Amino acid sequence: MKPDIKICGLKTAEAIDRALARGATHIGFIFFEKSPRYIEPDIAGRLAEPARGKAKIVAVTVNPSNDDLDEIVALLKPDILQLHGDESPERVLTIKAVYGLPVMKAFSVRTADDLKRVEAYIGIADRFLFDAKPPKGSDLPGGNGVSFDWSLLSWLDDNVDYMLSGGLNKANIAEALAMTKAPGIDASSGVESAPGVKDVAMIDEFFDAVEWACQPEAASGS
Repeated sequence: MKPDIKICGLKTAEAIDRALARGATHIGFIFFEKSPRYIEPDIAGRLAEPARGKAKIVAVTVNPSNDDLDEIVALLKPDILQLHGDESPERVLTIKAVYGLPVMKAFSVRTADDLKRVEAYIGIADRFLFDAKPPKGSDLPGGNGVSFDWSLLSWLDDNVDYMLSGGLNKANIAEALAMTKAPGIDASSGVESAPGVKDVAMIDEFFDAVEWACQPEAASGS
């Protein structure tokens, strides 16, 4: 079964159009100023218009204040809020109640203990996103182009809905899907020619690799 596919950190109409044309189910805009993929909410709102009704529009935030969320929700009108900081279960519940939007809660993973933190959010977050822990010296909670040990996800209960993130690209996506059977995948740095610069050819190559990985012969290893 083909997973949901999110292309994240989008900043140009050209990249958004190509992601939509190739069948992206989610497009993500990053509202974290330290990121090379940061975009102003009003610009994101204009760029997102062609995606409405075709893909879910995701607002990616890191420990956002209510003022931050007020502006993002008003200007972008997202379908999903992605929380990529250390938001507590109580904070997630508050955000869902205030904005009436589903929340995807991100977790940075290096060990099995990191995944155990998910338990407190089950039944609260609508979906999870699992990314690699940032390398030493990085200020970015995601988009670092590194992966984690995907075998750790075998600990998860089968009914936990999630997206797999962290260094996914055309070279490793088949292995990632074969190992995890992830119901959703998230690509950002893996479809970039430079940090924050999406490459339409790399977007094509990523989708080609996903399509190949989802063929029966790929799944069987033949």
